[in-house]
Amino acid sequence: MEFLSEALDLVLGQKFLLIASSGVLAVALGNFSQLYKRDQLSINAIVKFGIFNSVLVVFASIWLNYVNVSVPSPYLELIRGKKDEFFHIPQTQVYCQGRYSQWDDKITTPPGLYLAAIAWSRLVGKTDCSAQTLRQFNVVAILLTSLFAAFSQFTAKGAQSSLLRSNFALHSGLNIALFPVLFFFSGLFYTDVLSTCVVLVAYSNHSARVSTKTGPPGFLNDLYTIALGVCALCMRQTNVFWVVVYMGGLEAVAALKDLNQEPADAPFTVTHSKFQLFPPRYTKGHVYDPTVGGAELHFFPWRFTLGEVYDPPVGDAWPGDLALCVLSLVCAACWNLFALLRRIYPHIITLCLFAAFVAWNEGVVLGDKSNHVATLHAAQMLYIWPLFAFFSTPLFIPQVVRCLSAACRFLTKSSQPSASSWLRESDGHFEKNQFALKVFNAVFSNGPLLSTLLVAACLMVGLLIVHFNTIVHPFTLADNRHYMFYIFRYSILRGSVVRHALVPVYVFCGWLCWSALYDSKSSKPAIATPTIIISSATRPSFSILNGGASQSPPTSTVIILLLTTTLSLMTAPLVEPRYFILPWVFWRLLVPAWSMDDLFGTDQIATDKPSSIWLVRVGNRYDVRLALESIWFLLINVMTMYIFLTRPFYWKAEDGTLLDGGNVQRFMW
Repeated sequence: MEFLSEALDLVLGQKFLLIASSGVLAVALGNFSQLYKRDQLSINAIVKFGIFNSVLVVFASIWLNYVNVSVPSPYLELIRGKKDEFFHIPQTQVYCQGRYSQWDDKITTPPGLYLAAIAWSRLVGKTDCSAQTLRQFNVVAILLTSLFAAFSQFTAKGAQSSLLRSNFALHSGLNIALFPVLFFFSGLFYTDVLSTCVVLVAYSNHSARVSTKTGPPGFLNDLYTIALGVCALCMRQTNVFWVVVYMGGLEAVAALKDLNQEPADAPFTVTHSKFQLFPPRYTKGHVYDPTVGGAELHFFPWRFTLGEVYDPPVGDAWPGDLALCVLSLVCAACWNLFALLRRIYPHIITLCLFAAFVAWNEGVVLGDKSNHVATLHAAQMLYIWPLFAFFSTPLFIPQVVRCLSAACRFLTKSSQPSASSWLRESDGHFEKNQFALKVFNAVFSNGPLLSTLLVAACLMVGLLIVHFNTIVHPFTLADNRHYMFYIFRYSILRGSVVRHALVPVYVFCGWLCWSALYDSKSSKPAIATPTIIISSATRPSFSILNGGASQSPPTSTVIILLLTTTLSLMTAPLVEPRYFILPWVFWRLLVPAWSMDDLFGTDQIATDKPSSIWLVRVGNRYDVRLALESIWFLLINVMTMYIFLTRPFYWKAEDGTLLDGGNVQRFMW
């Protein structure tokens, strides 16, 4: 333990921190210079980004100043499980004095926030580690959150250099930092802001890893990925789902797709074992023969193993496409297991380190284990969608436009074209003896039917979850300082009828969030869905139309996001808005840009011809939804800040006696 204390003193020493911060700054400048060289970042964009974040820092500083004046002492939130300033600040001050072996066993999260705050305070020459100094660190963290959110947008696949998308990435970074549940804690010493920031740093590195055109990442970047993953886990244990499951899953998909970048020259052999880990090689001589019975069942899995996975944009995908996407990824992964493990081993190492910590700690949380027992809580995946829909209301303008447009078409036309089938042959037919395949194709090509069945299934599953798995944690009912207390009081706790009646609301909000990921230029459900084309011409070929020009995220990305969100929420018995921060952030990063051309049906961006309508010209440079989102977030933030600062109250017993030691209580998230 003495050796550990000496090592921490060395790491947190001012000279070491100056060297380390210089290295971090050099890496950041290098990343931005790469964006500038690739024409993804212009001087104008840098100026705009500086203006945006100057406004953010001013707003956060004003909020911090009011908190320091109104709440000079660490704020107590005892009932919620010892995750508040009353425990964070004293523990940080103990570390600040060099007593690293002393730990308050009531704290549930790792000490990453404390060490980072001490490092920052020493770097800027503030050694007192007072509550005001430590709170100020989160202002820096919220600024970095905006920076890395924008950087992730720039480096993500499909973030080209158009003015609309450039402005969209910059403004999205600002709005993510202004997200009310996140921004509120920038004025207090909580783990949420820095935890989100570090995960976004890891995600920006992941985006650079999968978007590089120079091949797989090098060994140094693999080590950097592991280090970022460990740092994220030191902030909060649940970050393991995001740095391992989400980012690891996305990198696995990228690795499988990279298999098809350069076809090999080795001859194809038909005889191979189902356990073979190395897939058959591609040759132009291998053709699809529609006269052979069941040829499709052999041909498609074979092509999937070569990296030609079925991964259409989610805006063009019917429910059946989700199943085919998963099937293609499973086939590719099983036959390329060694190559896959070689690519994602940094995430596997991070997971092993986390498992070792859990074994050593005999649990996930550090302290207060009795109030933080993992519980199957499927209702969390219902509550999340109304929260997303409430905060992201301005982003749903395209859905309103589409619904109005669809209503007009329905009133003016008696029939709509049917969705195109998954499997097509260039000559237009299937073999008559392929009855099972024809039935499969007919069923899974009927998008409206599958969508109807999916909605019905979601309603049924939602009703079952509400009936059998509605969990109300004691903390939710015992603490009337939190908004979730009142939400539950006036909805979930009103009775069984109200709880079940909310299921359609959950499903509708879920549809809003899902459809917000559609490319604004497509009218989903798409008339021309992604197809697999089988050519039976003289030179047969195989291709999957994955809609590369679409700005919708790939179907696989959304599936992995849903899986990660489910894993991170369903084990938490307590419903708390802070648990939804990272799911919202990563969902928000997938929302594509929207222009006025999409509203008026013009094509100014494609033709590069200025519109005569001023509103259209402005709307093609800036996504107007983002301005509305900023205003909406500012209104919510100002309201919650005002209530926290000016509406304090005291807990009193029935006889008027002050409870909780007479401490002032305040409303918060």
